[in-house]
Amino acid sequence: MPLDNPRLDYMNYWLVRISLFINYFVFAILLNSVGTVILQVQNTYGVSESDASVLEAFKDLPIAITSFLVASFIVRIGYKRSMQIALGMIGLFCLLMPQLPAFWMSKLLFAVTGIGFALTKVSVFAALGLVTSNRKDHASMMNFIESFFMVGILSGYFIFSAFVDDANPESTDWLNVYYVLAALSFAALTLLTIARLDETKARPVETRSMSADFLAMISLCIRPLVLVFVISAFLYVLIEQSIMSWLPTFNSRMLHLSPSLSIQMASILAASTALGRFTAGMVLRRFEWFTVLAAGLATAAVLVLVSLPLAGTVSGEEISAWRDAPLAAFVFPLIGFCLAPVYPAINSVILTALPVRQHAPMAGLIVVFSALGGTSGSLITGSLFEAFGGTTAFYFSLAPISILMLSLYQLKKQSSLAVSYAN
Repeated sequence: MPLDNPRLDYMNYWLVRISLFINYFVFAILLNSVGTVILQVQNTYGVSESDASVLEAFKDLPIAITSFLVASFIVRIGYKRSMQIALGMIGLFCLLMPQLPAFWMSKLLFAVTGIGFALTKVSVFAALGLVTSNRKDHASMMNFIESFFMVGILSGYFIFSAFVDDANPESTDWLNVYYVLAALSFAALTLLTIARLDETKARPVETRSMSADFLAMISLCIRPLVLVFVISAFLYVLIEQSIMSWLPTFNSRMLHLSPSLSIQMASILAASTALGRFTAGMVLRRFEWFTVLAAGLATAAVLVLVSLPLAGTVSGEEISAWRDAPLAAFVFPLIGFCLAPVYPAINSVILTALPVRQHAPMAGLIVVFSALGGTSGSLITGSLFEAFGGTTAFYFSLAPISILMLSLYQLKKQSSLAVSYAN
């Protein structure tokens, strides 16, 4: 069958996209299983809480370091090959987890997961410019992929819990979940291997040294368009992470939900975010991105102003059932639906405003500054939570939401100038 056969091209189109979806799905489960694994390694291996807490660092540091070091020359490795390496590593180490039941193996798995995710995210963000036809299609695809990440987070809670033996906390049976994750990894790897990904457009027009590629990535930061984007991405992740990290604590301390119910109801935020990105994937095909995002931010601000006063009407008795939970516990997490389109959309805006060969280094900068924004948001909200209480801490989100609105307007202007100049 010739390669230009329309049916084959259509099949290849979906093979690539489905592979990217499963790829992100697997990493979402692994990356966000850290809380579950922290609990399980304490029960299974008898490690202390302080020792178990280092798993977070084993996950996050490799993401930031790998993204920063590899993004500038990942095009030399190839996007497809980088994703194949990531999936192969993850599949292998998932298979080893049940065979080597030890705390050091858990550390090693999260370190490999961080490295693999950095390779995957940079490659996926860069490859989108090769598998989408226009800016609206790019924005739509970005939202669908990010929504699958949120679905992975949600699924992870149920997948891991299915393998946990409550009657025998010291059991290693929970490690069998990694056989399922290995199977998913190898399935994505198989689809990706079969699919054809033409990376010709992404290759540099001239041969340069790796040091020159690295300097070229750093030089992107001085462009007005990139500077405005960096501010926007930083602010968005600051808002998202501050709410996501502290919502269970808010539910427990401000709304007086039991610890288990506080965690369960925090999943509403992940669910609403996933739904928001699915919806945005369709809406952004028809409407201009700034209009959609501005409406979402305005609605998010209204939700903050409406839902937080409801928290003050809650009685002091502990609540342990969903049916008894106060209205605020259901309303406030819906902010995820309103904020959901922002991150994928602005990533799409910056990438489609740049030449395809610059997508990989730009993707590296996206990952680095997203990590900085997430860390800052969690630290700032934690300090405000301790000093002024949870309600005041979440009211603080109105400040970055307002600044983000202004930043997005500037991003719209700069991206329009960049596209006009390119044309």
